[in-house]
Amino acid sequence: MKDAHEVSTAPLVAVGLVGGYLSARETGIRPLGGVVLAAAGAYAARTWFVKKGWPVGTALTLGYLGGFGLSHPLAKKIGSWPAVLSVSAVNAAAAYMAVDSAETA
Repeated sequence: MKDAHEVSTAPLVAVGLVGGYLSARETGIRPLGGVVLAAAGAYAARTWFVKKGWPVGTALTLGYLGGFGLSHPLAKKIGSWPAVLSVSAVNAAAAYMAVDSAETA
């Protein structure tokens, strides 16, 4: 496992949200999607807390969980894939701007 300072979290966020949805959808096993969502989210959150501390880590974790929750009612309005891709993009962008881009600067 990589050191937390070497991990880019934006891809983890995208994998967690998109991969969780896709796993649940394709297998029909919703808890499997939850496992993917939780594993990627936990690894990303660990990295956020190590790199930026609890305020940023907490905000991004709540955003990740909120994005998951928001995708459900949003899917009823715009469709499942657009909802999942939208919340994934917003959360990945937030992770990149708050944590990942600081390392490239």
